[in-house]
Amino acid sequence: MHSLYQNHHPWLESLLRKRLGNRDDAADLAQDTFVRLLRSPVPQQDIREPRRYLATIARGLVTDLFRRRTLEQSYLDYLAQLPQSLAPSPKEQAIVQQTLLDVDRMLQGLAPKVREAFVLSHFEELSYPEIAERLGVSLRTVSNYLTRAMEHCCLVLA
Repeated sequence: MHSLYQNHHPWLESLLRKRLGNRDDAADLAQDTFVRLLRSPVPQQDIREPRRYLATIARGLVTDLFRRRTLEQSYLDYLAQLPQSLAPSPKEQAIVQQTLLDVDRMLQGLAPKVREAFVLSHFEELSYPEIAERLGVSLRTVSNYLTRAMEHCCLVLA
């Protein structure tokens, strides 16, 4: 692992810095990429193209970072619209943000449209017909999506 890190870490951090435009985020994600590699069930000697493998792990981490930031920004935008008297305390805000991130992680294993249907139903409180229209699918498909999402959530929480 030491030689893999030594040979590829500078390249990976540079790649991430170009993609993210931020040195600190790039350093964090490069480190996280190698942590994921350590936890990977694939033996290091079986990795024929280390840069390609590292780039694949890093791409997933970048996607997670962007999704997390989008989620956080959506919540902050929502808070900005609230009257000051209804705004939650900083502690409550932190709890809600962490809960949103936990829910997002829980939904990661779902197909994008299934995840979107779940979010539209449970967070935007849209009806089945509204979700069907938004996603361009039938009511039956919406029902199937939401059933799959709930089954997935139950399995993750079990």
